[in-house]
Amino acid sequence: MVSPFWDRAFRLFAWGCSLVLMGTFLIIIGFLCIKGYTALNLRLIFGDTGFWDAVVLRRQVFDGLFPAMAGTLCLILLSVVLAVPLGLSTGIFLAEYASPRVKWFFSFVFDILAGIPSIVVGLFGFSITLFLHQSFFDRLYPCLLISALSLAFLVLPYMIRTTQMALESLPASLRLTAPSLGATQLQSIVYVLLPAALSTILSGIILSIGRCAEDTAVIMLTGAVATAGIPRSVFSSFEALPFYIYYISSQYADHSELINGYGACLVLIFICMNLFVLSHFLKKRLSQKLLFRH
Repeated sequence: MVSPFWDRAFRLFAWGCSLVLMGTFLIIIGFLCIKGYTALNLRLIFGDTGFWDAVVLRRQVFDGLFPAMAGTLCLILLSVVLAVPLGLSTGIFLAEYASPRVKWFFSFVFDILAGIPSIVVGLFGFSITLFLHQSFFDRLYPCLLISALSLAFLVLPYMIRTTQMALESLPASLRLTAPSLGATQLQSIVYVLLPAALSTILSGIILSIGRCAEDTAVIMLTGAVATAGIPRSVFSSFEALPFYIYYISSQYADHSELINGYGACLVLIFICMNLFVLSHFLKKRLSQKLLFRH
């Protein structure tokens, strides 16, 4: 039995860790705001190009963040679209269909894949691109599609394990509901288990969105360049905010360029925050619809 002293001590320790974490987060955000707020204007986004000319793609933006913002959004959306179907399907298979031995083996493999450094995934994507270019498609170069595939591979273990654990954590009484009414296993998964685990699964997808938005090592090897402009297709090079921030911070020529790098950090945080808010809104709406339906 734990004494009241140790119980209070643990609570104080937990509160202290939470305050330290929150304080560190606020310090980082505050530092970026102090350094970069002066750069936040339309010129940082569009440069010398007019707002409507840039938005309707009438003129290309060379000295602003607009191409990098567009490339980042395209990269995130394409990566998530590629990763979600495979991640959900594999997670469902491991949780509901795989034998204990197969489940243990693949769970172990995906745990290892989740710990692989992103630079290794980027190098693998670059090597695959070179192989395909030399053997099959001589017009294939590092591009948006290769970067999205590499990022999808990077976040797949998280999606798979999140889906698997969300389904396995459901109570046995819920699992017996649909079969007791004559439903097949597939009907039980689609109409009972997945809706019940939807909140946890969507949380894993939201975390994957953040990983796709911030990773630099993968995209710098598989398609991101400094002055590519708006991506015209999935086979073209692209700009991305993480790569821009890395490029500016490592090779800035004067103080104003460094300030623009801080401004780009704030823009990336703003984009990620809005994506998270949108994801949480969709998560809430889907949960309400499923609850109302059942």
